[in-house]
Amino acid sequence: MYDVVVVGGGPSGAVAAQELAQAGRKVAMLDRAGRIKPCGGAIPPRLIADFNIPESQIVAKVNVARMISPTQRAVDIHIEGGYVGMVDREHFDEFLRVRAVKAGAARLTGTYLRIERDREGTHVVYRDKVSGEEIRLATKLVIGADGARSNVAKTEVPGGDKIPYVIAYHEIIAAPPATADYDPARCDVIYDGKISPDFYGWVFPHGKTVSVGMGTGVDGVDLKKATADLRASSGLTGCETIRREGAPIPLRPMDRWDNGRDVVLAGDAAGVVAPSSGEGIYYAMVGGQVAAKAALACLASGRVADLKLARKLFIKEHGTVFKVLRSMQDAYYKSDMRRERFVSLCHDLDVQKLTFEAYMNKKLVAARPMAHIKIGLKNVAHLLGLVKPSYV
Repeated sequence: MYDVVVVGGGPSGAVAAQELAQAGRKVAMLDRAGRIKPCGGAIPPRLIADFNIPESQIVAKVNVARMISPTQRAVDIHIEGGYVGMVDREHFDEFLRVRAVKAGAARLTGTYLRIERDREGTHVVYRDKVSGEEIRLATKLVIGADGARSNVAKTEVPGGDKIPYVIAYHEIIAAPPATADYDPARCDVIYDGKISPDFYGWVFPHGKTVSVGMGTGVDGVDLKKATADLRASSGLTGCETIRREGAPIPLRPMDRWDNGRDVVLAGDAAGVVAPSSGEGIYYAMVGGQVAAKAALACLASGRVADLKLARKLFIKEHGTVFKVLRSMQDAYYKSDMRRERFVSLCHDLDVQKLTFEAYMNKKLVAARPMAHIKIGLKNVAHLLGLVKPSYV
């Protein structure tokens, strides 16, 4: 009998399993081996500090973000007093899984099939990767951390089959030498309707490799062609392609994360990817953390209502940021004209400073109220077309 079975071994599931094991609970982490999620791999300093990520996992340190408009004009935002760490998900996710096992979690490899309930309680049924047999795990609680199209969410949590998402696709390529087009210490974010009509493209350095990709929720977009076009415009066509990956990315947190009985969701399964930026690693790990706290509270009290604690804790800390980012995406991602004005707005020093302070610290900075007022007025002026786009 397990206290908790965690379905999914990505950053969210691995963190949840580690937290539960460190708290002395008997936990199993079920993961489907061999899958690498497409991801730019950016992690902020707060994640590195909060989750004790060693230097060995940081494959590159970025200190400049270049925002590129539909007309190919660029704004370089320099990160003062810090950096954005880059990780390779192939190795980073495995590091987190191994750490969970070292904390005491049992690691199981196979494919989740379903949850069964009978007089003996709750059981997670999975197909073992080695034997091919169906195996039944008795457990008190289940954490569903199995991604954006979570099978746990679909069958167990109201609304879990209706999560809106975009499809992300990227190619990991061999990094070229530094050139005028490619800087190993710079992230490029491309707001161009030809690359993505409703999201953005990216070129993110990973040390010896580079992640080049895009995302979209529009049907009919050829993701591979868009990425090939992005590589061509960035001077990366001739680089060796190491691997190609695609996956859904949720657009907003679900209204409910638990089934009121024995299941709570975490990470992409709960929809916790930041709007506008698409950032997911930090929020996935926080999602695993709060799911573990909710599970621990439920196990200690015997009250299934305590499973709601996961969403309450997350929204209390990050809900306002998500609302602001959602409003930005809704306002600026609708057309190339709007994207052009968004990149122009990023030229403003107040916007740059507050944006990166919020990114690095994962909260809105309230220390400079006048800067917030100025940004609000500039935002309205850009949306109404009262300001001519300007660039450096």
